[in-house]
Amino acid sequence: MQLGFTLPQCGDEATPDNVRAVALEAEALGYDSLWVLDRLLYPVAPRVPYPAARDGAMPHLFQRVLDPLVALTFAAACTRRIAVGTSVLILPLYNPVLLARQLTTLDVLSAGRLRLAFGTGWSPDEFEAAGVDFGTRGARADEALEVLRKAWTEDTPEHQGVHYALPRSVMGLRPVQTPHPPIYMAAYTEATMRRVAERTDGWNPAGIPIPAMKTMFASIRAMAEAAGRDPAELKLVVRANLALHEPRAGSGRSGRGPFHGSWQQIGDDIAATREIGADEIVFEGQMLPSFQGRSGTLELMARLRELAQ
Repeated sequence: MQLGFTLPQCGDEATPDNVRAVALEAEALGYDSLWVLDRLLYPVAPRVPYPAARDGAMPHLFQRVLDPLVALTFAAACTRRIAVGTSVLILPLYNPVLLARQLTTLDVLSAGRLRLAFGTGWSPDEFEAAGVDFGTRGARADEALEVLRKAWTEDTPEHQGVHYALPRSVMGLRPVQTPHPPIYMAAYTEATMRRVAERTDGWNPAGIPIPAMKTMFASIRAMAEAAGRDPAELKLVVRANLALHEPRAGSGRSGRGPFHGSWQQIGDDIAATREIGADEIVFEGQMLPSFQGRSGTLELMARLRELAQ
């Protein structure tokens, strides 16, 4: 099972020196990948609560966030081996033709190290700011995936759809990876899980209890097989949003969440994730108050690497 770590992309720690230091240390420690999230706004009066927090409050670190693709390009330029990925990029916020050019450029400049996890978003405020209809985000994501694949695999791609258009054109720049960088998707409902099964290379869940994750991934693979795909080719890339506290019994809503608890409990969750056949764990530690600052982040990376041995 491979290991990934998130870059210091949010809050006061999001500086060039910190991004460079974390990227280089992750590569030196033998991590397989570096990841960024996508956050456009920190609304003062949000219309919907933040879904990843029990109280619905968005982390204050999100008031200052580096652009995900620029941050990944910077990290790729600082390193030589380690992969760089998005977890997750809010796909419907972007024009897919422009995005195809950005992502292709990043894959070329990183010598084929790009990975992509997409999501459909949850914040109406961000969609309004981007000038995109929030209600059509699922349909836009489906069509955007189609446009990206055409741009990456066809000599003269063309697309005339409901939301996007691409006149027949030569887009000579191709990704290094064939046919394109791997695409994963965050998904939690049956409709979005079907999108993973039919249109992507794997699933990128977060915050789901590990037994439920196993069941849901089995369902995704069954959907893939029903669609005529080889289910064994789908990857499971788990995002581990860490929270350290005293040991608590149980798991899920009634107890502790996945990768929440003591070091021992987090280690147990890493082992359980390996046992269900996950291909990779991506550790998200930016929200841990006890590991802030560059030295704290580097210490956290080293402890997690040792814990996952």
